[in-house]
Amino acid sequence: MIEKFAPPASALPGDASGLQWGDSRYEVPTALLSLDFSAEVLEEALEKGASFIFTHHPFIYRPLKTINLQNPRENLIARALCEGITLYCAHTNLDVVSGGVSDVLAKLLGLKDTSILSPTGGDELEKLVTFVPGGFIDDVRDAICHAGAGWIGNYSHCTYQLSGTGTFLPREGAKPFIGEKGTLEKVDEFRLETVIHKKNRDKIVRALLAAHPYEEVAYDLYPLNIDGQVWGLGRVGRLAKGLSLHEFAQYCHRLLAPDHLKVLGDLGTVVEKVAVLGGSGGDLVDKAMESKVDVFLTGDLKFHQAQEAELGGLSLIDAGHEATEWPVIPAMAAYLQEEIEHGNFQTEILISEKRKKMWHVFV
Repeated sequence: MIEKFAPPASALPGDASGLQWGDSRYEVPTALLSLDFSAEVLEEALEKGASFIFTHHPFIYRPLKTINLQNPRENLIARALCEGITLYCAHTNLDVVSGGVSDVLAKLLGLKDTSILSPTGGDELEKLVTFVPGGFIDDVRDAICHAGAGWIGNYSHCTYQLSGTGTFLPREGAKPFIGEKGTLEKVDEFRLETVIHKKNRDKIVRALLAAHPYEEVAYDLYPLNIDGQVWGLGRVGRLAKGLSLHEFAQYCHRLLAPDHLKVLGDLGTVVEKVAVLGGSGGDLVDKAMESKVDVFLTGDLKFHQAQEAELGGLSLIDAGHEATEWPVIPAMAAYLQEEIEHGNFQTEILISEKRKKMWHVFV
């Protein structure tokens, strides 16, 4: 369910998304969702009977060479394993996908007409063509479309069919659905074609072969030189009405409740076009300037990144790493709850109450 929402293939190169430790065969009576894994979250999981922990941030960033129980981090991993706790994370794949970290942040702020700040990839599309005898076209169409074929935007079951004549001559050893061995058959057939995502190819072809009545199923796959769904870092959108930078900063502070909120720019400047990126977004200050936004909301901004923005006339709001990413956790919980109810499963979804504030901020 997690990978359906945030496909691992959309993660940035070298990312540590996916199963951190555990066994995917374990049953999951309760799952606990948190931004990070910590000793406090482990204690919470044990207290609440959660055998599966989902986090946005990976706990294992680099390959482990040893498990030294005198090392606090490695000791925590060993304890989680001994307690039968599985840890799974969706990191940059959850950052870039539709409905992910920055999308949730943009929606929370009420941004309209959003677009991607920095595209990082997209789905590869293919054309599937097959040939189906009369009377079976609807069954085959339904089978492949339920497996994921035929989606264009918000429309499903997008196919094209054309009638024609298929020919074949069954040879020795054949078990033809139609016709007799040694006799050339001419059959009224339909050419059925549709768009598929390359990542779903195997599943769709299996569905085609299972639903098609022929012993040997003819089908073709063609690469398409058009863009599928694009994903990427950050979002750009517009507020319903302009606010001063001071008003917008107060608005962000009220919605996100960060440890701190730093603002760069003239507080009287009118803000309408906004870029957001949950987490550490300083490396995309230049992209925000290219997008000609009035303000860029993110976290963990460095001095020289702020200096670059100031010279370029871009206002900044730094609300911190944790506060700009946390909203995706309740959004992910709502998605999983809906999927579980749809599938008639019994797993309980919990949001961690151990929201960790890393820094003590003195003002």
